Amino acid sequence: DVQLQASGGGLVQPGGSLRLSCATSGFIFDDYAIAWFRQAPGKEREGVACVGSSGERTYYADTVKGRFTVSRDNSKNTVDLLMNSLRPEDTAVYYCAARPQARRGSYSDTGSYDYWGQGTQVTVSS
Repeated sequence: DVQLQASGGGLVQPGGSLRLSCATSGFIFDDYAIAWFRQAPGKEREGVACVGSSGERTYYADTVKGRFTVSRDNSKNTVDLLMNSLRPEDTAVYYCAARPQARRGSYSDTGSYDYWGQGTQVTVSS
């Protein structure tokens, strides 16, 4: 069974930090790019960040560039998203997703991902 388990969400004050983790199993992790998406109430799911299979290439949404950092550990089959300088507009359910590294197209195309995690809630509020 393929599993992606997102964790690390919670309530944080504006300006604070959180680290999300995505633990995976059931597929060849080294062959997959992993992305983080988020979905706020009443809004479409949007791509936040993506890391290529080797970890060398990363992509970020303009809204999080310079504040969020995505990284992966191929020895542990995990991907982290470090979120700094959090803002109320970052409040959403965050999901991790996997697609084959060889698949072309924008990292933010939700339809291009084969596997999804269950999501973890991030709330930024004072």
